[in-house]
Amino acid sequence: MTAAPSGPAFSLHDIPFSTYGSWFDISPVVAEKTRAEDLHLVSHQNGMHGVLRLVPLDAATGERAETQVEAAPGLLSWIGAAGRVDLSYESPDTVRLRGAGMALRVGAAARTLTPFSGTYFFRDAAAGAHVFTSYETGRRYRVTVLRGTAADIVGSQALNGGERGLTVAMDADGLWEIAIEELDTARPAYTRAAAFDKIVEAERNAFADFVETAAPWRSAAYPAAELAAYVVWSATVRPAGFLARPGVLMSKHWMDKVWSWDHCFNALALAPGHPELAWDQYHLPFDHQDAAGALPDSVTHSEILRNFVKPPIHGWAFGHLRRRLPTPPGRAELAETYDRLTRWTEFWLTSRRAPGDALPHYQHGNDSGWDNATTFDPERAVVTADLAAFLVLQLRELADLATYLNLPDEVLRWTRTAEATQRAMLDQLWNGDRFAARGVESGDSRHSSSLLDLMPIVLGEHLPDAVSGVLAARIETHLTAYGLATEVPTSPHYTSDGYWRGPIWAPTTVLIEDGLRRAGRHRLADEISTRFRALCETHGFAENFDALTGEGLRDRAYTWTASSYLLLAEAHAGRGVTRGADGEP
Repeated sequence: MTAAPSGPAFSLHDIPFSTYGSWFDISPVVAEKTRAEDLHLVSHQNGMHGVLRLVPLDAATGERAETQVEAAPGLLSWIGAAGRVDLSYESPDTVRLRGAGMALRVGAAARTLTPFSGTYFFRDAAAGAHVFTSYETGRRYRVTVLRGTAADIVGSQALNGGERGLTVAMDADGLWEIAIEELDTARPAYTRAAAFDKIVEAERNAFADFVETAAPWRSAAYPAAELAAYVVWSATVRPAGFLARPGVLMSKHWMDKVWSWDHCFNALALAPGHPELAWDQYHLPFDHQDAAGALPDSVTHSEILRNFVKPPIHGWAFGHLRRRLPTPPGRAELAETYDRLTRWTEFWLTSRRAPGDALPHYQHGNDSGWDNATTFDPERAVVTADLAAFLVLQLRELADLATYLNLPDEVLRWTRTAEATQRAMLDQLWNGDRFAARGVESGDSRHSSSLLDLMPIVLGEHLPDAVSGVLAARIETHLTAYGLATEVPTSPHYTSDGYWRGPIWAPTTVLIEDGLRRAGRHRLADEISTRFRALCETHGFAENFDALTGEGLRDRAYTWTASSYLLLAEAHAGRGVTRGADGEP
């Protein structure tokens, strides 16, 4: 009954096992920076909640069996001396498990049941199954025995504290099989539609089809491409709750949301092979745009946060998205996007410009996406050059869209505003050597050692050559063996696991690489791309990375990191050969 692994193998300590469309995964990671001894069914409906604990048992002793866990797309296995347990997704809300030579304990992760929390357990006589109901997720988890028997049933209909669960025991042939479903209130009793091996085959084929269209350019030169595609594929959820479209969560660990700049990188990576999914990723936060035109900070199943926003990189992103889609968007699609981008831009021009000020400001580091960058140490509410640069690109994209939509007055309006904003950025924040941030309340201008101060390189060809040259030289001082440190490593404020005060991040890498390349500074762009790709190929797709060791930090299965790798690898493959130093102006 063994099934050979197919596709890239991975550690569940880093990447959860899941499937496209599912709101749950199988992982030992049950909370932020928290790993359990056993694998859990972890749901992301109403937050991140470990619901069921899955424990292979020694058939002779009934104690936890010593096993090795192996995972690859389509198949998760616990392998022990006496046998094995295999798990695969039959559908986004159903997993099938089978065992040989070992039993399996399925138990509630929460031991305490109150009127408002915990898990209730009972036998559903109508369905002939056992059901766990979770207050935390608001869903039910139905266990149907297909082969073998349910034994050692504990805590059925019990209240208060205590263990709740059952053991799936082997039949006379030493085998068993079950299905576990995540469901709402009720559905017909589970019936087996396909053999287990067919389910595994279907899952592997589904992933193979996805990766073939997502990364048809992949080769031995890009050894992490398939795993990157798996991180994105397996973090995609079907529409539910506040998500009216399929959504790529940032992770199926604890970063299980869609933040309103993270989504852009997933959209860009998906565009050539999965254009509809890419379009949905771009527009998902815009579905929740408020009356002022602002996008939410983040969206997930049961939560929309509006206490902060994220930077306006959406004009930059949409310009690239339009060019990457295999079929150009139609007039209606462009008109809808134009309206949404217009409202988002006007939010920054009205709600985030002080009276008489030509430049917008952030109210907190969180608004920039660089939450705790040293730029924000003296004051949180600041006018920064990165914000102005992103807004200039967005204004230029609006002018391009207005041209296509035959809105000549709007073309003139956006073009003039873009030119005025860039002129103000250079006049007010550039001193000939670097950009400064200016306090909204104090009016004081200050420099920092943060890479954030160098982000105006995103303007690329729109920057004066002398300015882009100085920025490129300063960017190079942030380049370690692994990539771009967000704080110069020689800075007294540099912290190895300091979030935006040192570690390497994917989105800044992509934005800077693109800006340098559009400014004609190919040598440095090539070097940044090469080092970041090597970092991912060695250390995976973490939320961020130690800039001096390359170690993955925080959430270890982050989709914008995986998508950034795919973008840079695809672009490198498309160039054929890396440009030499003579490509530098």
